[in-house]
Amino acid sequence: MRSQSDEALMERFRDGAQDAFEDLFARHAPRVQGFLARMVRDGALAEDLLQATFLSVIRSRGRYEPGTRFTPWLMTIAANAARDALRHQRHVDAYATREDTAAPLAPAPDASDPSLRRHLLDALQQLPPDHREAVVLSKVEGWSFEEIGALRGISAGAARLRAHRGYERLRELLGELEPEVAR
Repeated sequence: MRSQSDEALMERFRDGAQDAFEDLFARHAPRVQGFLARMVRDGALAEDLLQATFLSVIRSRGRYEPGTRFTPWLMTIAANAARDALRHQRHVDAYATREDTAAPLAPAPDASDPSLRRHLLDALQQLPPDHREAVVLSKVEGWSFEEIGALRGISAGAARLRAHRGYERLRELLGELEPEVAR
């Protein structure tokens, strides 16, 4: 169905073809949006980060190297945007906690929403960003550890270790829900 590869479209966009960018956006925006939403767990922030990601693509098009695989390049931009937003949010949360020490660090479980999905999303948010990213990319997006390693500039073994540490921490956080998550 695709008439041109992502890489060919990006090279056309580098050369000034606006329609090539529109095609890339249409192809990748839903996947990038989903990834960002799982990373930051805030739909409005994920939408903002999606726009920031593609704005970075526009700004960085001259630095795109022909022959570079487009999807890992794009996802690196998105992951960096998510990391920056999470880092900023930690600073905001730390400041807010200092201002109001009675503020809860995490919301109490909602008895009206006991779903496994909710528990899993809460647990994912507690993982360090690099572990969360490895878990989401491997288990949700279906990426190989080689692809995750290429995205982050690390070895496949290091990507596997990050994911493993994320899985282990999820098991700890989910406790009694572990048998359901393991399936």
